[in-house]
Amino acid sequence: MDADQIAAGRARWQARYESARKRDADFTTLSGAPVEPVYGPPDGAAYPGFDRIGWPGEYPFTRGLYATGYRGRTWTIRQFAGFGNAEQTNERYKMILGNGGGGLSVAFDMPTLMGRDSDDPHSLGEVGHCGVAIDSAADMERLFAGIPLGDVTTSMTISGPAVPVFCMYLVAAERQGIDLSTLDGTLQTDIFKEYIAQKEWLFAPEPHLRLIGDLMEYCAREIPAYKPVSVSGYHIREAGSTAAEELAFTLADGFAYVELGLARGLDIETFAPGLSFFFDSHVDFFEEIAKFRAARRIWARWLRDTYGARTERAQWLRFHTQTAGVSLTAQQPYNNVVRTAVEALAAVLGGTNSLHTNALDETLALPTEQAAEIAMRTQQVLLEETGVAHVADPLGGSWYVEALTDRLEDEAERIFDRIKAMGPEGAELPMTAGILRGIEEGWFTGEIADSSFAYQTALEKGEKRIVGVNCHPDTVTGELEILRVGHEVERDQVRVLGERRAARDDAAVRAALDEMMTAARGTGNMLPAMLDAARAEATLGEICEALKAEWGGYIEAARF
Repeated sequence: MDADQIAAGRARWQARYESARKRDADFTTLSGAPVEPVYGPPDGAAYPGFDRIGWPGEYPFTRGLYATGYRGRTWTIRQFAGFGNAEQTNERYKMILGNGGGGLSVAFDMPTLMGRDSDDPHSLGEVGHCGVAIDSAADMERLFAGIPLGDVTTSMTISGPAVPVFCMYLVAAERQGIDLSTLDGTLQTDIFKEYIAQKEWLFAPEPHLRLIGDLMEYCAREIPAYKPVSVSGYHIREAGSTAAEELAFTLADGFAYVELGLARGLDIETFAPGLSFFFDSHVDFFEEIAKFRAARRIWARWLRDTYGARTERAQWLRFHTQTAGVSLTAQQPYNNVVRTAVEALAAVLGGTNSLHTNALDETLALPTEQAAEIAMRTQQVLLEETGVAHVADPLGGSWYVEALTDRLEDEAERIFDRIKAMGPEGAELPMTAGILRGIEEGWFTGEIADSSFAYQTALEKGEKRIVGVNCHPDTVTGELEILRVGHEVERDQVRVLGERRAARDDAAVRAALDEMMTAARGTGNMLPAMLDAARAEATLGEICEALKAEWGGYIEAARF
């Protein structure tokens, strides 16, 4: 790019920056030196390939979505939390919000993630252990008691039974007197990553895609600010993928949801902004920064050139980040504070829109209140003390970071080609067809297994090192006090569920479930009927079992 083009770009950026709202903050170094909001090539200098880097707030968004960077709005501190019953988690949420958290992120227990009620025999011993137990809309109402849902954005990390859980969330908001059309938040709903990595599905892919399409339509029409799908690379990375595989598999899943929306006749300018992303931030500092920058660039180009999005908002990749759970170690657990801080800093320098920082004890149990506070304070130290929010994309133009960004982009494009080639030639939805074939044949699982095995082998040979595990093992650290969820939580949850079933109008529940199944057998949108079932206090297990009886279950093919 020649000097005149660079100067013209800087002028466009300057105009956007000047017209945007900025935070009231001291944008100087600790020593008092003024800091510019963005840095680029010197005046009058040419920079070959600068069009791939560009300026913050303009295509291809390598340097961020907003001209102001974090000077306009900082990332949202959105701590992931949930354990025990709804009342216990509600107390933790109020602690998070009272200590500066900007949004909530709900962790559900395993029975809820699998669409089962707490009194299901398969739920025994799991109720409330890895998240909060939600059996019906009444639990959702208790979960957010005293927290006005119209005033806080809420993310819910659940995919298989995401749609019925969302309906219960809407009922809880109704019972607070909230106008549902004003709700803002995110539902994960990413079923592809379940087949690829996390393995929490209810049916075969096609019925899940039917529900996701209905959800996208419903939110676009009724709750425009709500983001119905958060495409998740986090679980793909946690399963053992490389950074490039996380990037490529996640964006490919996102392209498939774009194809789903277009096949439903939705306007891409309307529904694409409702797609968000969820990435892992691992401990390789510069690789992670490059991954986030490459993700924005790839998404913008594909949305514009392949899927026809013309507005900037439809080309934006907005993402939440969580620090890497798999980087945490049971050995010398206080080292995890350092790892989490490095990973959080990488997410911020990569331009994340919201962030969760893991607690030091999460490799052993759900976090204690003290560990959760340290995790949140980690973000606040980065924001308030380090100056990283003063400058947009501070590492932009670094030879190393730009080379890593380009390399990850190239690797992702090669993987996209492989995925599309797995589908039939001339497929109407090429990325979707390739993903479905890859799931059916176990290709994604195999690729992740190979990468995971390669890393484990490197650890065992000492080629890769983890402090406290395969190097520097000596320690003076004793055992941590950890959070333990007692059996009484499950006993009480089952008791309350039984009382709720006895007190409700069973005829109304049966009628609502029958209407939901009539909608399932037709072609109309299932959300209104499912919402009525949630209002009648049909349980999550009852809703999911009714759908399973109609659509069947799913067992993945063995892969050796």
